[in-house]
Amino acid sequence: MSDHKFETLAVHAGAQPDPTTGARATPIYQTTSFVFDDAEHAASLFGLQAFGNIYTRITNPTTAVLEERVAALEGATAAVAVASGHSAQLLTFHTLLAPGDHFLAARQLYGGSINQFGHAFKKFGWEVDWFDATDPTTIAGAITPKTKAIFIESLANPGGVVIDIAAIADEAHKAGIPLIVDNTLASPALCRPIEHGADIVLHSATKFLGGHGNSMGGIIADGGKFDWSAGGKYPTLSEPCESYNGLKIHETFGNIAFAIACRTLGLRDLGPAISPFNAFQILTGIETLSLRMERHCANAQKVAEFLNAHEAISWVTYAGLPTDPHHELMKTYTPNGAGAVFTFGVKGGYDAGVALVSKVELFSHLANVGDTRSLIIHPSSTTHAQLNEEQQKSAGAGPDVLRISVGIENADDLIADLAQALKG
Repeated sequence: MSDHKFETLAVHAGAQPDPTTGARATPIYQTTSFVFDDAEHAASLFGLQAFGNIYTRITNPTTAVLEERVAALEGATAAVAVASGHSAQLLTFHTLLAPGDHFLAARQLYGGSINQFGHAFKKFGWEVDWFDATDPTTIAGAITPKTKAIFIESLANPGGVVIDIAAIADEAHKAGIPLIVDNTLASPALCRPIEHGADIVLHSATKFLGGHGNSMGGIIADGGKFDWSAGGKYPTLSEPCESYNGLKIHETFGNIAFAIACRTLGLRDLGPAISPFNAFQILTGIETLSLRMERHCANAQKVAEFLNAHEAISWVTYAGLPTDPHHELMKTYTPNGAGAVFTFGVKGGYDAGVALVSKVELFSHLANVGDTRSLIIHPSSTTHAQLNEEQQKSAGAGPDVLRISVGIENADDLIADLAQALKG
């Protein structure tokens, strides 16, 4: 289906009517395991000599449709669906790194990722250093012989900052390492990072892909272009694999090797599998992704313009505003809109921020983004509370910061809600 347009792929990619019943919607294959044709068939599946279903922790027909659809939307060679965005990050780095290895990550990241990278990953012996993703010239000096990857977000959470993916990809590839891009906030409806040089694209499918705040999921999409055998940096992919009788994954599977390794080594052994029901829910959400993102972006533009002119607001970071420093980058990377998530600063600092989230009525005060409903949170007291004030400010989540995820309601109603909440 590669010749079809994005909107058509969002509805049809990976799916066919059920061959047994004729059901047009992808069925939920709510099963743990699958019957083999015979002993030879079973052996070929377990030996990676044939593709097929063994156990839902590793593959499932419902999940496979989700994987094929996201791969098509991202322009990837293959994808792996997992239990959450954090699971996608864990399996990605588990495939790339060994104890003592190092990676670079943008300072402009979701607070949960900062916490995972800076604390939980240390237990695996993986080290991280942070760089300013708005200044790619700082990358070369931070790379060491142990550096195995660079990690950024296409639209950085919480501020919606547009990142120059191509410039960072150039720095990564000069060093012979892959660029990993979390595309959660943009979704492939707004940005396709592989087209700008990304090697691996990740999603919290819980957010805009699913879109309805009802299902958890994560996606790893393999760009298929990185040479995993060059230089011997990635032995999991290039060297004989003990658990598969000496098979060399990159040599055997070529441009889908990374996805295969994440599935057969990471997902198989660490186990963060997505449920078939959640895969079904996310698939259903993706069918309306293009329509939803159009409304999300249109509403966010109107709300940002309202806040930017409000006397109680000191600043707004939204790349859709012509005065925003990332407006020109938006024209390159997200020309169809600046996304639905952004931050603004309320005069009065921490106390004023806490007061605002207590007064809104239509916006829901919770820790999520990418819902059909409009959402608001005060990051420094919630999602970024584990960081000190300096780290919060560096991540764009200082004490005066509010983050909103603008939904698909009527924009006038959203503006009225914010207006009443901002009244002294």
